[in-house]
Amino acid sequence: MFKTIFSYVGQYKKQAILSPVSIIGEVAMEVLIPAVMALIIDNGIKKGNISYVAGMGILMVGMSLVSLFFGALAGRLSAVAAMGFAKNLRSALFHKVQDFSFANVDKFSTASLTTRLTTDVTNIQNAFMMFIRTAFRAPIMLVCALIAALKMNARLSVVFICAIPVLAVFMVVIMTSAHPRFRAMLTHYDNMNASVQENLVGIRTVKAFVREDYEKKKFIDNTDKVRRAQVNAEKLIIMTMPFMQMIMYLSIIAILWFGGKMAVGGDMETGELSSFISYVGQILMSLMMLSFLFMMFVISRASLQRIYEVLTEEPDIVSPENAQTEVKDGSVVFRNVSFSYFKDMDNLALSGIDLEISSGETIGIIGGTGSSKTSLVQLIPRLYDATEGQVLVGGRDVREYEINALRDNVAMVLQKNVLFSGTIRDNLRWGNKDATDEEIVEACKSACAHDFIESFPEGYDTDLGQGGVNVSGGQKQRLCIARALLKKPKIIILDDSTSAVDTATDASIRKAFRENLADTTTFIIAQRISSVQDADRIIVMDNGRISDVGTHEELLGSSEIYREVYDSQQKGADE
Repeated sequence: MFKTIFSYVGQYKKQAILSPVSIIGEVAMEVLIPAVMALIIDNGIKKGNISYVAGMGILMVGMSLVSLFFGALAGRLSAVAAMGFAKNLRSALFHKVQDFSFANVDKFSTASLTTRLTTDVTNIQNAFMMFIRTAFRAPIMLVCALIAALKMNARLSVVFICAIPVLAVFMVVIMTSAHPRFRAMLTHYDNMNASVQENLVGIRTVKAFVREDYEKKKFIDNTDKVRRAQVNAEKLIIMTMPFMQMIMYLSIIAILWFGGKMAVGGDMETGELSSFISYVGQILMSLMMLSFLFMMFVISRASLQRIYEVLTEEPDIVSPENAQTEVKDGSVVFRNVSFSYFKDMDNLALSGIDLEISSGETIGIIGGTGSSKTSLVQLIPRLYDATEGQVLVGGRDVREYEINALRDNVAMVLQKNVLFSGTIRDNLRWGNKDATDEEIVEACKSACAHDFIESFPEGYDTDLGQGGVNVSGGQKQRLCIARALLKKPKIIILDDSTSAVDTATDASIRKAFRENLADTTTFIIAQRISSVQDADRIIVMDNGRISDVGTHEELLGSSEIYREVYDSQQKGADE
C-alpha cells in the first residue's frame, strides 16, 4: 500500500530528500548549542572571564542563525514536496476514476470518491509533510542528544531511559484503538457529502416542494454524526499530549532532584547540569514529535487505505489485447443476454434477451417503470457488460472492441441530461471537438435547437452556467441530442430524451432523424406511444424481458401491454 501511494511523489523526490538533509544541519546546531552553553557557564561566568563569554556568545548566535537557515530551508522543501505529492495523487485518483465503469462508480458512490479526492488526500499531504520533517528530525535529535547526555552523565541518564518504554507502550495502545474510529469518521464524511451533493443538485425540487426544513434537519443529523465520530476518534488522540507532558515533567523533576544533589556534592558542574537539562528537553521533545507523527499516521492511515482502494480497483470494463478499432455498421444482436447490476444470477435486471437489429433500423422501446429499458441499451456501448450471453455490434462482440472506438460509434443521450460550464458551442463540441460551425448548426437544426439558440443575445456563444442552469428542461434535451448527432455515430440511443419537449417538437425531431440518419441505427426509449409509433419495430419490455416485438399496428393487435398504454394515452388525448 505505502509503496503504491508514495510512488506518486514523482518529480518532487529531490525536495523530499533534501528536506531531511537540511534537517541534519538544523539538528546538529541545536545539539551543539547546549554544550557551548555549558562552557560559557563553567569557563566564563564562574571564572569571570567576560571576553570568553562574549566570544562564545557570538558563536551561539551564529549557530542559532545557521540552525534557523536550515530549519527554514527544510520547511520550504517539505511544503513543496508535500503539495506536489498531493497534486500527483489527486491527478492519479481522478485519472483512475475516469477509467471506471458505471459499476465501479456505483461501488464507491460519487460522494465517497469526492471525499477521497479532497479530505483523504489532504490528510495524507499533511502526514507526508510532517513525516519528511519529523521522521528524520526527531530520531536524529533523539540519538544525538541521548549520546551527548550519556557522555555527560551516564547515571543521571537512567531517568529518561526508563521513560522511553512507557511512552512507546502508550503510543502503540493509542494507535491500535484509534484507527477504526477514524475510518468510521471518514465513512460519516461520505454520507454527509452525499447529502450535500443531493441537496445542491436537486435544490429546485427542494424549493418547489418547500422541503428546506426537512433538508436542513437531515444535514444537521449528518453533521452531528460526523461530530460524534470525530469526538469518538479525537478523544483518544487528545490524551497523548497530557500524558507526554506528564512524563516529560516527571523526568525533569527527577533530573533536577538527583542532578541538584550531584551538583551540591561536587560530582557535577553547574554548567553540565544546565546542559544536561537542555539535552533532556531535546530528548523528550523528540519523543513528543514522534508521538505527533504516530498520531498523524493513525489519522492518515484510514485515508491511505481508502485511496489505495481506489488506486487498486480494477475497472470492470477494459479494452482487450489486439482490440478492434473499426465498427463495420450499426447492426446490433443480443444473444441470450442476461444482466445483473450485482453480478448475481438470482437478481437479474435483464433475462434471456434475444434480438437482432439491422443497421439503419429505427427501434422504439416502451415499457413500464422498472422494466429495464435503460439497462438494455446501456449494454450496447459497454457502459455495463452482460452478465451472461453476448451483445454484438457490427457483427462483433462488444468485448472485442477498443472501448473508445466502440463508444465513438455509439451516441447515447441519457435520461439525465448533463451540460457543463461553458458556452453552448463548447458543450456541443463534446460530440466532436473538431466540428465546424456549419456542422454544429446542422446538428442543432436536426435536434430543433437552432431557433431557440439564435434567440439568445449571444447565440451559440451563450454561457450556460454550471449544469446548464439558464436553459429549460426541453432546451437542455435538444442540446444533448444535437451534441450526440455531432458524433455522426453508427448507432444513436435516445433514452427518454424528448420527454420535456412538446409533441410537435418531438415529431419534428423524429422527422429530421428519418431524413438525415437513414443509415444510423436509432433506439428511442419513450413513455409516449407517439414518440415510437413510426419506428420500424417497437420492443415492449416487461420485468426485464422482451414481451413483444412488432410495428405499431402489429402490437395493437398482439400485445396487451402495448394496447393498454396506447388506449390510456389516446383516451387522455381525446379528453
